[in-house]
Amino acid sequence: MNKTLLFLLAGILIVFSACQQKNEANFVKVANNGFTLNGKEYSFKGANYWQGMNLGAPQSGDQQRLVRELDEMQELGITNLRILAASEADSAMRYCIHPALQTAPGVYNNDIWQGLDFLLAEMGKREMKAVMVLGNFWTWSGGFPQYLRWAGMGEVPYPQEPPTSWQQFTDYSKQFFSNDSAQEMMKNHIKTIIGRINSITGKAYKDDAVIMAWQLANEPRGYDVPKQLQKWTRATSGYIKSLDSNHLVCLGTEGNTADLVSGVNVLIDNDDSNIDYITMHIWAQNWGWYSPEQSDSVYTEMLQKVNSYWDVHVDAAKKLQKPIVLEEFGIARDGSSFSPDTTTNCRDRFFEFIFSKVDESIKNNGMVRGVNFWSYSGEGRPPHPGEFWEKGDTYLGDPPHELQGWYGVYDKDSTTLAIIKRCCESKF
Repeated sequence: MNKTLLFLLAGILIVFSACQQKNEANFVKVANNGFTLNGKEYSFKGANYWQGMNLGAPQSGDQQRLVRELDEMQELGITNLRILAASEADSAMRYCIHPALQTAPGVYNNDIWQGLDFLLAEMGKREMKAVMVLGNFWTWSGGFPQYLRWAGMGEVPYPQEPPTSWQQFTDYSKQFFSNDSAQEMMKNHIKTIIGRINSITGKAYKDDAVIMAWQLANEPRGYDVPKQLQKWTRATSGYIKSLDSNHLVCLGTEGNTADLVSGVNVLIDNDDSNIDYITMHIWAQNWGWYSPEQSDSVYTEMLQKVNSYWDVHVDAAKKLQKPIVLEEFGIARDGSSFSPDTTTNCRDRFFEFIFSKVDESIKNNGMVRGVNFWSYSGEGRPPHPGEFWEKGDTYLGDPPHELQGWYGVYDKDSTTLAIIKRCCESKF
């Protein structure tokens, strides 16, 4: 081989290597049981801010409020937001955010598309990363129930309307894992959003480093059909990777929920080469472990359960050699009040406990490398605390299928915000 050809090949390799490095710049990756960003270890403290897409809409939203709240979160040190990248709702869908991004199969509301574009563009200015939630087991973003309605599976049995039970609802929603038509609708949305060109930045979402990960769905549960759940998650994670090699993929499951019949298993569900990291949720109050009006002894017992839950997931992560993100946790205001004026002593104590566990894990190179508290309500206040969200109400961190004012953190919750800021600013 002559020298000219050698120099030519060397030049090609150098250019290829430079292009590859440029391509990978600013994208979060997984390595050594943790996350990396531009070759350095990456961990994060963040929030759930699912309503950001709707606030960013130029016509139906409130972009000035969105900008103020992003500034507030940046000031706290928050660098990661878990947000909706999908919502499905026709006019008949209840206990769901309106206006929705997708109003019929393949029919989109351009105002909400622009809201998501604006949100990502503004996050990019603040060097924040986004976890993009693509679906939902529950009704609050339409999710599986809306796809099933569109697929002809009948009306949604809303558990908020007695005598309908939660089991009737979950029996309905789990049908998604065996319904080809509903799955195809969601698959079409996944292809659409990964290929979308941001109307503000001009970047395709698949090439946008503001996005950290695509998340299959919020809290998908298999119940008595776990094999169907796993079949769907494996097919969907593989499909996402076939369209986008830049971004991470995660499930969005709670992990081994307190309810043993939920049909989820942190070890089995995440044992998939296309799933990059493990998600975990901790809902002490929802799972009946504790509520703020109970005694200190019950609180202590709850912390023991949290520690045990945490340890089970850490053990699974070690076996799978994948990092964990605690992407949901929260607790109600004192006395389980829905009023924004109620104190947050119990919440503050619980947040302090959870954040200290996350800090300890990051400090000691443990498996938990990120956290998103539930959730940031910012300037929003419920017009009717303790009631369900209705069309036209302000957007809060509390989703429409839950009583408003339950878990959201407001911009005036000074003691809670101080804890979040202290945690975000901790350096190791």
